[in-house]
Amino acid sequence: MKKFNKIIAIVIAAYLIISLTLLALVQKMDNKSSSEYKVEINRIFSGLVEGVCFTEPDLSSYEFIKSVSFLPDSAGTSKNDIDKFYKSTNGLKYEIKPWYDGGKLLGYLRFNYIDKNYNNSILLIVEFILFIFATIIISVLLYIRNSILKPFNILSKIPYELSKGNLKEELKENKNRYFGKFVWGINVLRENLDHHKIKELKLEKEKKLLLLSISHDIKTPLNTIKLYAKAIAEEVYDTNEKKILAAKQIQEKSVEIESFVKEIIKTSSEDVLEIEVINSEFYLKDLIDKVIITYKEKCILKMIDFIVEDYSNKLVKGNLDRAFEVIGNIIENAFKYGDGKEIKISFYEEDYCQLIKIFNSGETISQNEFNHIFDSFYRGSNAKDKQGNGLGLYICKYIMEKMDGEIFAECKKEGMSFTLVLR
Repeated sequence: MKKFNKIIAIVIAAYLIISLTLLALVQKMDNKSSSEYKVEINRIFSGLVEGVCFTEPDLSSYEFIKSVSFLPDSAGTSKNDIDKFYKSTNGLKYEIKPWYDGGKLLGYLRFNYIDKNYNNSILLIVEFILFIFATIIISVLLYIRNSILKPFNILSKIPYELSKGNLKEELKENKNRYFGKFVWGINVLRENLDHHKIKELKLEKEKKLLLLSISHDIKTPLNTIKLYAKAIAEEVYDTNEKKILAAKQIQEKSVEIESFVKEIIKTSSEDVLEIEVINSEFYLKDLIDKVIITYKEKCILKMIDFIVEDYSNKLVKGNLDRAFEVIGNIIENAFKYGDGKEIKISFYEEDYCQLIKIFNSGETISQNEFNHIFDSFYRGSNAKDKQGNGLGLYICKYIMEKMDGEIFAECKKEGMSFTLVLR
């Protein structure tokens, strides 16, 4: 912002310097032209008054004086001659001097001259244009500073505040055409982060309470098992019937502990994520265009053949952004686990549904791993040394079910294939 203020100050200073220079130049030219034509008039007048009668002088060497006329002071001078003498000629300016011979007035001399102050007029016009131009530039710079840079300078601090967890300070929305929607989006992001933070804390608290409760409940059967095991080890029971009864108790308590463990696993796997999916309708072309714009260039850079087959532009049910997220997850997996040769998107129609098949070349996975690819936090053997959390395909399945659709996977000899079913 300080650098931009310096630019504005430099523009204003440059305008003032140029403007003052032009004004000084105009003043100088005014003084010069006013003195030059008077010098010529005095020179011609001095030459004429040396004689006793008027003789039209040679004006070829004079720059300002264009003609000289004489009006005699006599009774024979007509009114028409007088009017003609004082009449303006072709826009020329004139100056009249009396001509005396000794103490006697012979008449009047009229000197017609041009005014070269038109140069001054041009400079004044330039001065005015420069003023308009400088006003426009300064206005634009002030508008950019106040309407774009100043709001952006305030907004640039928000991501840092969000990263620190400062989620309570709400941005005031305004009608700024450049940042109004951005401010609205930041506020929505802030609210979502705040909501997820509260939900995460609540969930964490519930999980801790549940684990404390279950761990307390496990102690009873565990102590029973330890007691019976110790009794058997120390041969407290003298008959087989008592030993069998103790073994049955150990088995029952083991089943009870197993049920607690299953409850812990179930609780941990439930509500792994909650994704809001607002279903509506969108055209298939909008989805595919978004995919092409995002991934075609990436495939070119990675030297992967990116093929999108022909399709009919159908109106499908679901959420455009979420459907793009599903396809994006599959393509990102293809980048990670494919062989980097080919990614192909094909289209089919079946039972009033739109099928989108995404194929990537590469090695396939085992049948056992294939059965778990849509499970949360599951990662196959080919995921070693690759970043990820095992949620990508789980999210895809979750979103497709929310959109009343489906997703299927298929292992082929030359690679993996995923089929999206949209209503």
